Amino acid sequence: METCLKAGRVKVVSIVVPMVVLIALADREVGLVVSLGVLYILPMMIGAVACGPIEIFLLAGACAFLRSWFDTPATDAEAILRFTFALLAYFVSGLFVVTLVHNRRRAVDHLATLEREQALRREAEEQLKLLVESSPAAILTLDHRGTVLAANKAANALFVIPVGKTLLGRSITPYIPLLSDALGVESVEGFRTAAKCQGCRETGDIFLADTWFSSYQAPEGMRLAAIVVDSSEEMRDREDQNLRLLRRSNRIAAAAVSHEVRNLCGALSLLRANVEEKLGLSQDEDFKGFATLIKGLDRIARLELDARAQEQLEEVPLQSVLDNLRIVIEPDWQECDGVVHWQLPEGIPAVLADPSGLLQALLNLARNSHRAVQQSDTRELCVSVSVRDQRAYVRVQDSGPGVVSPESLFQPFQPGAEGTGLGLYVSRAVVRSYGGELRFEPSESGSRFVVELQVV
Repeated sequence: METCLKAGRVKVVSIVVPMVVLIALADREVGLVVSLGVLYILPMMIGAVACGPIEIFLLAGACAFLRSWFDTPATDAEAILRFTFALLAYFVSGLFVVTLVHNRRRAVDHLATLEREQALRREAEEQLKLLVESSPAAILTLDHRGTVLAANKAANALFVIPVGKTLLGRSITPYIPLLSDALGVESVEGFRTAAKCQGCRETGDIFLADTWFSSYQAPEGMRLAAIVVDSSEEMRDREDQNLRLLRRSNRIAAAAVSHEVRNLCGALSLLRANVEEKLGLSQDEDFKGFATLIKGLDRIARLELDARAQEQLEEVPLQSVLDNLRIVIEPDWQECDGVVHWQLPEGIPAVLADPSGLLQALLNLARNSHRAVQQSDTRELCVSVSVRDQRAYVRVQDSGPGVVSPESLFQPFQPGAEGTGLGLYVSRAVVRSYGGELRFEPSESGSRFVVELQVV
């Protein structure tokens, strides 16, 4: 049939006509003994491949006539019946072939349509796969149990999956617990949302993650598609910018205080010169002014940056502040081949503070330690937390050379300090505004500072 379809109408007719003639001649030779009319089925089926219904009927009539002409002797009634049955048999066989050809063409067209659709689908899937694999954002698909069904290369890189291994088949709970919790939200039509949360890498490092995820129903249950981006760098830049702004405001305040002190000192020098020219010191008005200026200078010298009245204190989870501190400082220590040790107990309580100000105070201590260990062979920082008598103690100790003059640590404008030397001075003022304290503790090696806070 495949050969006849490819041959064309002319070639099929050129094959059918000789076959009919040959069968008729053979039937004439043996017609008195046996009928060869059944052989006409073969040219009928071949001809039906390229002919229409009318042409098939005419060909069937010709074959039936030839069969009855050279058939074995019979009565008129038998001859008519043989002719009728032969005509029907030949015509039906031709129609059967026509139906087969029609169904085959429909099947071929349907198969071609399917192949085109599959080709388009494969192209779309390849483009989508290329888009997903080339995306810098981690893209995940989770089943109803929180198991990763699909993950791109960025996801493996984000969670620091070892080479040769993949996230597929793993639970997302150790990495992004929020996504696992989202699968428990009951929603018939699914939901779409975005959230900030903390993620954890395979190495145990934590990071700040921006997530966009949506749920959808599948035959196996709820599924989740998520996009995860590491926003730790943005948070580090933001906190560094806040620290720079804080230091800038400190310099402005210190400059204003210094200006007032210089004015008073100038007036004090002038009055002192006037007093020296006079002898009656006890009753002299200039001497009384001198004493007043000394008191004013004393008040300015004792002025501290006490912001208790301006601070909006709140219950701050200390664990959250330390996690943000960890995200900010660990990359700098890793770049200098340093190690940060975290000795944090379970169930760290909330404290009374401002989260941004407390983070800035701890960040200032960590930055000072980072500068102190640059020339040391061992570069380590230890951050520990202890709770006692409704007070939380955060200790920051480094492996640097230590402090030469601890008594001058919290004094502003100290010699040798970077910038204005107000870092520790302001940090202590900030912590004191929360009802806490920042102090230096002697240690056998390095330097150790303690931040004392009120437990809520």
